[in-house]
Amino acid sequence: MAAPPTTDSTSGTPDRVARIQAEWRRERPDLDVSPQGVVGRLHRLAGYLTDELHTVYARHGLGEGEFDVLATLRRAGAPYERAPGELAEHTMVTTGAMTKRIDRLVAAGLVERRAAPGGDGRRRLVALTPAGVERIDAAFTDHMANERRLVDQLSAEDQRALEGVLTRWLRAYET
Repeated sequence: MAAPPTTDSTSGTPDRVARIQAEWRRERPDLDVSPQGVVGRLHRLAGYLTDELHTVYARHGLGEGEFDVLATLRRAGAPYERAPGELAEHTMVTTGAMTKRIDRLVAAGLVERRAAPGGDGRRRLVALTPAGVERIDAAFTDHMANERRLVDQLSAEDQRALEGVLTRWLRAYET
């Protein structure tokens, strides 16, 4: 049996995903399009949330990739440094993409490359500069306020339930 269209609680009309599902149900009644209700809404929501996050990064003169590198270094704790390969692993990008991000951050004076202690000089580390610490601390403070604003559109109960569901679902891909 087909699920009824999901409606927008403010207008009482079916949302975009529900309208798309209704069209598919009409055209392909042989297929169960109910998964589209979850995946389609998650996909659309991810786009909206990404735009909201990028706005905060841009306010601090950062792109998503630069924010990610600075945050990864800051999370490492003093002296806020990691090897480029570790950065790539923690941010899930290729080493080539990481090199470009680091180059941009070095040019901006937010990170520096330096030789790792105790080595022969070939192993390098990337470290936050004082300006980098200041930038990521301000950006992360605004980022957390923005994420709070975004999730506060849901009740505390819905936030907890959604986090649990998403944690379990994500685990299926990350184990």
